Amino acid sequence: MTRSELIAGLAEDNPHLTVGDVERIVAALFDEMTVALSRGERVELRGFGAFTVKRRNARAGRNPRTGETVEVAQKSVPFFKAGKELRERINKPMAVAGAKKNGGAKN
Repeated sequence: MTRSELIAGLAEDNPHLTVGDVERIVAALFDEMTVALSRGERVELRGFGAFTVKRRNARAGRNPRTGETVEVAQKSVPFFKAGKELRERINKPMAVAGAKKNGGAKN
């Protein structure tokens, strides 16, 4: 799903809001999450998951083209951990679809 698909879906589900309003709401949500992560804070959406920032230490890397050793600086990267409810909801349809596809459960 892309950002524009998310906005279109939310606008369709909430006819009392204009598409412009939904765009501003989505932008504000993502901006607040980005600012919190840039401060090193954890962003948790109950039932969905949590976003955190992980630090990657500086290290010696290798240029794959030349084989030359290069220094890779320390950096921060966003990390997402899915919540229990999201994992369960994702896996539930797969189990049902898999059982139907394979002719039902086997004993």
